[in-house]
Amino acid sequence: MNDKSKITERVRERYAAAALQLTDVSTTASCCVPTDLGNGDVFGSTLYTDGESSRIPEEAFLASLGCGNPTAVADLRSGETVLDLGSGGGIDVLLSARRVGPTGFAYGLDMTDEMLALARANAAKAKATNVEFIKGQIETIPLADDTIDVIISNCVINLSADKNAVIAEMFRVLKPGGRLGISDVVAENHLSQHDRIRRGSYTGCIAGALSHQEYLDALHKAGCADPSVQYTHEVAPEMHGAIVKAVKPTV
Repeated sequence: MNDKSKITERVRERYAAAALQLTDVSTTASCCVPTDLGNGDVFGSTLYTDGESSRIPEEAFLASLGCGNPTAVADLRSGETVLDLGSGGGIDVLLSARRVGPTGFAYGLDMTDEMLALARANAAKAKATNVEFIKGQIETIPLADDTIDVIISNCVINLSADKNAVIAEMFRVLKPGGRLGISDVVAENHLSQHDRIRRGSYTGCIAGALSHQEYLDALHKAGCADPSVQYTHEVAPEMHGAIVKAVKPTV
């Protein structure tokens, strides 16, 4: 097993355990819980609005291990098709499905059987008919080219052992004019890979995080227009939860 495969397996094992120990998830710190939310903006896995939480099965919230609320910044519109990378217990897929309405659709992609089972159960409880949870890895998205209007993700890209492949795949499946609205952990530019490892583990969302500039460079290389990375809260010294946005050009 190569190093990338070992990282992927460690991540899969961590999130499988989270799904199987659902009753403990609510008291186990998210890999990306902020140390200081400061201005009280709606970011962090525990900071979905009361209106959102009242409409989604509790299990979806308990299984949320993200660092933000990507549906709050993705500007989802009626009739759009949404893809959530690393969809876990399904919270962001179910919220997206409500936002895009009956003429829209929301996909959730996850590599962990235990999380997929939990997400499908949550979708059934929510009586969501415009959702589908599919198994696969975010480095090789099992969807056709130019089929997705919006890609969201909640503290998952940092866990990938091949982020360039993830970004290339995102732009492959996005329609021209499609956009990204993802939450992720991002390092300050001066931190080396060794510095990031000292601040946290790979499965804890820290060691594998891209820097601010690395994220922008990767998005530019993929061909996106006007990428941006905005810090929202600190999750470790000089490491931040962030909102990452970009658009796939129409030509």
